[in-house]
Amino acid sequence: MKKILLFLVGTFCFVSAQDFEYVGSKKCKMCHNKKAKGAQYTKWLNGPHAKAFETLKSEESAKIAKAAGIEGKAWTAPECLKCHSTGFDDGGYEVKCKSFWNPAKDDKAGGKAMKRMQELQPVGCESCHGPGSKYKSKKVKKAFVAGEVKAAEIGLWKIDEKTCTVCHNEESPTYKPFDYEKRVKEIAHPRPQN
Repeated sequence: MKKILLFLVGTFCFVSAQDFEYVGSKKCKMCHNKKAKGAQYTKWLNGPHAKAFETLKSEESAKIAKAAGIEGKAWTAPECLKCHSTGFDDGGYEVKCKSFWNPAKDDKAGGKAMKRMQELQPVGCESCHGPGSKYKSKKVKKAFVAGEVKAAEIGLWKIDEKTCTVCHNEESPTYKPFDYEKRVKEIAHPRPQN
């Protein structure tokens, strides 16, 4: 019986270690912000997705939320956060209590957790590309580019129209017809060919 229990515990730990975690867009900035390599981070930062969470704090969002029957603030409503933050309800952004956002100065773990959560507030890089814990390192990215590892092995998602229409769909109270080919060009941030 003890051997079976140890096997099950060992298996669970192995499976947990394989999970992909959201790390925040600033981790992407380290490699994806040089002009010569496409400045993808800056393009994202100046685009609409980086501001998605903040739009929930506007008077207009309050009116939309109220009309949709949402009680409380739009920036704490799961119905809004699923599309206005990164990884909500999937290991990413979470609604936290007031004390979480004000850790003691000597609480390094609390400060680190708060910064991570702040990074996950907007619709960030990982909203489209997948949780970055496995692909954030330069070594892994080089292996991926060289074809030594597959995208799914490191948590990179295939981006297509379905990636966008998870949020840009008729469930949204501000939905406008979505032309994928046109809209994807508006936020394009390719890496230049060397």
